[in-house]
Amino acid sequence: MRWVRAVWRWVRQWVAKSPGTYVWLLLLAFTSFVVARMDPAALDYFLQKRSTNIDQLSSRPVHALLASLIWTEQSNFLFYFVVFHVFHVPAERWLGTRRWLTVALTSHVLATFVSEGVVAWGVHHHVLPANMSTTVDVGVSYALAGVEGVLTYALAGAWRWVYGIGLVGFYLVPLLASHTFTDLGHFCSVLIGLAFYPITRGRPSWDPWRSLRRATPVRG
Repeated sequence: MRWVRAVWRWVRQWVAKSPGTYVWLLLLAFTSFVVARMDPAALDYFLQKRSTNIDQLSSRPVHALLASLIWTEQSNFLFYFVVFHVFHVPAERWLGTRRWLTVALTSHVLATFVSEGVVAWGVHHHVLPANMSTTVDVGVSYALAGVEGVLTYALAGAWRWVYGIGLVGFYLVPLLASHTFTDLGHFCSVLIGLAFYPITRGRPSWDPWRSLRRATPVRG
């Protein structure tokens, strides 16, 4: 049918503009399906072996860092589908796949080492319990927070400051309130994303208010 071919062509063109995001979503769809069907007791052990905890980072750092990017503790694929379209899709289209992936992976890796380094220090000095070295720590949130940070520069004028300050506050408040290593990782990721300003130079910025005024017809 003609309309089916038209829809399929549109979907292919849409996906082709941000291929990295959709490959990632495809992997998350598969792992979410697996997580949803695993026994909770077996799932905990399974995810421990794919976590960026001290034990795995010490023995298999590359495997831990890559595996943790596609596994989640809960099978909530719809949430990731929406969030990826809000942040990753526009970021990949704006920066290009290579630069987008650089921001996401750098944020994930550096924030992981900072947060788990604090945990390692705490365990070594008996400030934190020893079982923290094998805790489950998987998910896409560090990479996401880094991409959210670099997207600050996609906005123009006052919008950039409103978004940037709001984003920093969004991740700073939980860190000050709870002092967890994941909150530390999220906050570090945002700062890492903000530090990628040099790769955004020359990229177009967007002013939502100006776009709205242009789209609003003038009545006379």
